[in-house]
Amino acid sequence: MYTFDNKSLLKDGIRCFPVMGEIHYSRYPKEFWKESLCKMKAGGVTIASAYVIWIHHEEIEGKYDFSGDRDLHAFVQACKDCKMKLMLRIGPWIHGEVRNGGFPDWLLKKDFQVRTNDEKYFAAVEKWYKRIYQEVADFFASPDNPIVGVQIENEFGHCGGLYDESGEDHMKRLYKLAREIGFKVDLYTATGWGGARTGGLLPVMGGYCDAPWDQRTVEIEPSGNYIFTLERNDHNIGSDYGFGHGVMFDVNKFPYLTAELGGGLQVTQHRRTVAKAQDIGAMTLVKLGSGVNLLGYYMYHGGTNPEGKLTSLQESRATGYPNDLPEKSYDFRAPIREFGQVSDSLRELKLYSYFVADFGSELCELPAIIPEDNPLKPDNLSELRYSYRSDGKKGYLFVNNYVRLKKMPDFPNRTLKTPEGTSFPTVDIKSGDYFFWPFNMEYGNCKVKTAEASPFCHLADGTFVFYTNQDNKNKDYFQFENNDKDKEKALPKFLLLSREDALNAWKTKDGGLVITKGVFYTRQNLNQTLTLRSNEKFYAYPALKKVPEGIKTSSLVNKNIAQDLPSYNFTTYEFKASAGKIKDAVGYKLIKDFKDNEGLSLYQLDVSSLMKRFAEEKQNNAIDCFLKISYCGESARLYSVKDGKRTLLLDNFYLGSGYDWEIGLKRFLNTDIDFSKLELEISVLKPDAKIYFENKNDLPKESTAQLQSTSAEFEYQIVFE
Repeated sequence: MYTFDNKSLLKDGIRCFPVMGEIHYSRYPKEFWKESLCKMKAGGVTIASAYVIWIHHEEIEGKYDFSGDRDLHAFVQACKDCKMKLMLRIGPWIHGEVRNGGFPDWLLKKDFQVRTNDEKYFAAVEKWYKRIYQEVADFFASPDNPIVGVQIENEFGHCGGLYDESGEDHMKRLYKLAREIGFKVDLYTATGWGGARTGGLLPVMGGYCDAPWDQRTVEIEPSGNYIFTLERNDHNIGSDYGFGHGVMFDVNKFPYLTAELGGGLQVTQHRRTVAKAQDIGAMTLVKLGSGVNLLGYYMYHGGTNPEGKLTSLQESRATGYPNDLPEKSYDFRAPIREFGQVSDSLRELKLYSYFVADFGSELCELPAIIPEDNPLKPDNLSELRYSYRSDGKKGYLFVNNYVRLKKMPDFPNRTLKTPEGTSFPTVDIKSGDYFFWPFNMEYGNCKVKTAEASPFCHLADGTFVFYTNQDNKNKDYFQFENNDKDKEKALPKFLLLSREDALNAWKTKDGGLVITKGVFYTRQNLNQTLTLRSNEKFYAYPALKKVPEGIKTSSLVNKNIAQDLPSYNFTTYEFKASAGKIKDAVGYKLIKDFKDNEGLSLYQLDVSSLMKRFAEEKQNNAIDCFLKISYCGESARLYSVKDGKRTLLLDNFYLGSGYDWEIGLKRFLNTDIDFSKLELEISVLKPDAKIYFENKNDLPKESTAQLQSTSAEFEYQIVFE
C-alpha cells in the first residue's frame, strides 16, 4: 500500500523512491506492450503511467472502441503480467498533443462549456468515467490490482479550465465522481505547475529541458531546470498558453514529486528541438539535488497516433490549439522510441533510476540544501551550480556544470566541501560535467568519508557498484573514514565502473550485471533477453548460467578501475550478427519533383526485397529490421497504396542533417501492405522557412525536397533461459 507524508511516498510504511514512465497504450501496437513494459523495467521504471484518451475510445458519441491497440483492459493485464504498477490518468482533458486535448469533437458541440462546473458537463464526464471503469472493474476487485494511482484532469487552471477558487471545487468534484464510480486507489494526483488547481490531491510537478511548444522560432532562454532551487514550478510548461504563476498548494504539506520530467521532446512544425541524453540526464540530476523524491518522465515511451474514424487525431492549429504536430508520429525522442528502440536517454536515466531503487529510501530522508552562493537564475552561466541532500552529517553533493546548448566555463582546481566543512579532494570541473558524490555515507559496513564516484546499484552478492567519468587508474577514488585500516582484512566490496560501462550496464534477474551496447531485460516469463544490432562483445558478472548456442565465451576482464580495491572479473561473450548494416537498402525512384508538384516531391519505394530478407533473417533470430531514410525537406510522409487508395502509414518532421528517419518494420510483417509500391512524399523546405533548427545550417541555401539515401539494420535477439 502506498501512502505519503510531506517528505516522500511510503510503501507499506517504508520510504520509497519510485521511477514513473509514461507509455500510451493506444499509441503503440498491442502485441508489443509486454516487451516494452519489460524494457521499461530494465531501465528502472517501477510505475508505468498512461493517459486514457477519450477521443481514442469514443470518437463517435456512444460508439466505444476498446479493441486492438485501444484495449485498456488488456493493457492493465499486461502491466499485471509484467509486475508493473500503473498510474492511470483518466482526464477527462489530458492534452498529450492530442486533437482537442483528448476531447471528442462531438463533446465540444454540446450546449455547455467543457471544463467548467456546469452540471451537464459533469454528467458527460461521469458517463465517460463509468465507461473507463467498466474496462478495469475486475482489477479493482482483485487484491493484486496493478493500478496504484489515478490522476484527475491535467493542468487544470493552467492550460484552460477555471482559474479561481471554483477550480478547486471542480477538481474536488471530479475526484468525488471517480471514487463513487469505483476508482479506489492508494494515490490520487493532480498536476500542480503554473497555477494549476489540485483540489487537495497529491500534486505532481514537471520540467522540460526546452519548450518545442514555445511560439518563437529562435533559441529560447536557458531552462530553469538546470539550476538547483527549492522552487517546484517550471514556468515554461504550457507557455504556449501563457506563462503560468507559482503553485497553488502548500508545499510544506506535500512531498516533491514529478510526473512530467521531459524524457524527450516532441517536435512541432515550427520548433525542431532535439533532446539529447545529456540534456535529460543533467536535468534529472538537478531535480534530485533540488529535493525530488519521485522521478516521473513524460514520455518514457514514444508511439504512433492511431487512425481516426472521422479526422486525424493530432494536435493542430486547425483545431484551435497553438501547435502543429505530426499526424502520426509521437516519437518524442523518448528513452524508448516510436518503434521500441532503446535510446541513449534510457541508458542515461538508468544511472539515476538504479541508484534510487537501491539507495532511494535513505535519500528520501535527506532534505535539499541550496548554498547561498549557488546561482539561482537560469541565465547565470558563469558560476558553479551545486547543492546538497544532507541531514547535516551525511549525504550527497550534487554538481551541475551543464546547460543545454550552452558552453559553460571550466572550474580548475576546485575544492568542494560538505555542509559541515569536510573537503573533497581538489578536482577539475569541466564544461558539461554533472555528477553527484557521497560523503559520510555507509555502504554495508564501510563508511565513505568522501568519494569521487557516484553510487549506481547494489548487487546480490553484496557488492556496491559506483561509476566515475574520471580516468586515472592510479587515483584513490574513495576516502574512507579510517584510512589506515587493515585493507587485507576488510577490503570493501566496491566495484568502480567507468561511466561508459555504467551506461551500458543492466541488472540481471539474479542480481548481477551485464555490460552491453545492446539491451538486456527480463521478460514476463522470466527468460532474459539480449537484443543487439551488430557484432559485439558483452560482459557478465557473475558468469551467465546458461549460454545459448552461437555465443562464444572467452577471457575474463577486470572491470574495477579502482586499483586499490578487489578485482571484479567479468566473463566476456562474443556475438556475431549474420548481417551488418545494409546500404542502399531499398529501391526508389522519383515520380514527381516538388517544383512541378505543389511543393511535394514524390518517390516510389520498393521495400519488398528488404522485407523478404527480414523474413529470412528471422531464422537467424532477427526480431526487427530498422529502415533508415536520409532526406532533406520540411517533412516526410510514407503511404501504402492498394487498389488506387493511398493510406498514410507514418510521418516524420525533419530535424536536420545527421538525424535519419528510422522506421521499425516488424509491426508491418503480418499486414497486406504491398511493399513494392510504397510512396514517400517529401515536402519542400525553403531557406526562409519560419522554423527553428538547433543548427542554423540545417536551413538549406535553396529550396529542397530530396531523398538522399536509405540503409537498414537488423536487430537480433538472444534468449537466456
